[in-house]
Amino acid sequence: MAKKVSAGGGAHSGECPQEALEIGAAAERPRERIVACALDLFHRNGIRGVGVEAIVEAARTNKMTLYRHFGSKDELILEYLNYKGRKSEETWAEIEAANPGDPVGQLYELIRRVAKFIAEDERGCDLANAAIELTEAGHPGLKVIEAFKVHQRERLTRLCEAAGANQPGLLADSLMLLIEGARVSRRSVGCQGPSANLVRTADAVIASFGVPARNERRAAEVEPLGDA
Repeated sequence: MAKKVSAGGGAHSGECPQEALEIGAAAERPRERIVACALDLFHRNGIRGVGVEAIVEAARTNKMTLYRHFGSKDELILEYLNYKGRKSEETWAEIEAANPGDPVGQLYELIRRVAKFIAEDERGCDLANAAIELTEAGHPGLKVIEAFKVHQRERLTRLCEAAGANQPGLLADSLMLLIEGARVSRRSVGCQGPSANLVRTADAVIASFGVPARNERRAAEVEPLGDA
């Protein structure tokens, strides 16, 4: 059983880093402080490993204030999950902006961004972690997680299709399984384990579905100059 973070537990427990308190322009309002600290503590310690007491202490408030903004801890969990979903949408938007009209470039950059995130943060996917922790049948958080994962799968399938994959659905599923496996490997054996080869492995899988490699695509885009 995971050890629950309690008030006064030190830097690894109830303390909310200053950067978490600065999420949003209105971080000094109680609700924003509660959300910011819950985001940080849930990510670092798991949603079942963090008690309401630790959240209110880190946010420099009290239970009455927390329950005035959130009817229960479950509502705060939903806020956490939806926030993570919005951050994922921002990442997709950044990838598209960096590779406008270039689905092949977007696909390869997606893999590289995911690999960088996995290397830098051993906690992995917050929604996948939450899916394991939320064991109650019918918990509203499970619906949020399912909707997010289904949307991600559909979006990745469309990207694979736009990139020219001969079986876009299968490629999307293959990449999702690689990514999820890499997250677990990073957590269990560290960043020098199999997760270190995520980019190379994913590139090979992408190429096996007929999507040109980055260097091959760029070379094909360069037209010959012809005779001077």
